[in-house]
Amino acid sequence: MDTLPHKKQSLDELRAQVARLEAEIRDVEASTGPAQWPPEGFYGAYYANSGFMLGGIAAIVSLIVNILGATLTGKNPLELIRVYLTFPLGARALELGPERGALILLLGCCLYVATGVVLGVPFFVALAKWADNGLKKRMIVATVLAVVLWIVSFYGILSWLQPALFEGNWITDSTILPVWVAAGTHLVFGWTLALLYPLGRFVPYQPRAGSKS
Repeated sequence: MDTLPHKKQSLDELRAQVARLEAEIRDVEASTGPAQWPPEGFYGAYYANSGFMLGGIAAIVSLIVNILGATLTGKNPLELIRVYLTFPLGARALELGPERGALILLLGCCLYVATGVVLGVPFFVALAKWADNGLKKRMIVATVLAVVLWIVSFYGILSWLQPALFEGNWITDSTILPVWVAAGTHLVFGWTLALLYPLGRFVPYQPRAGSKS
């Protein structure tokens, strides 16, 4: 059994170690600043990560809605993906089907979802900045963002980029991809993100009153 002097010596050593650690922490805080939690201001990194994950879900929802719509109107269920794949494949993509190009169509679906993941980041960050509170406001902002995204991507970029690279303009051709389908796909994507927004909102952890750390 330890003697009393030995216990006091151990206690003094522990106190000295604590004092040394506190001094090191003060030095680090003096050079880098104290860690702030919750972070002050807008937590952009968190919302970017949320948009990354929820953007993929929103893309899947928009694809499912498009598949159902295409089926009901008698078109190929993956008509949107075939048109989407005309960017790398040209007119050949419009001939893809279950018997011919099933794997390519599957990869096209994956690319479509991946595009939603990427676009979900700036879209979700914008929702967090401009429409954090209130579903109605989020739906309005999401509608505006979706329409702007559609106009810029289709008519600001793809309308000249696809002809320049592949000598054809299938994506923005309304006889191949009707305007309402293209716009509706973007709207479903934006509305889904607006509805899922609460799942990605940053809520800092607050310990319960009386709880022990």
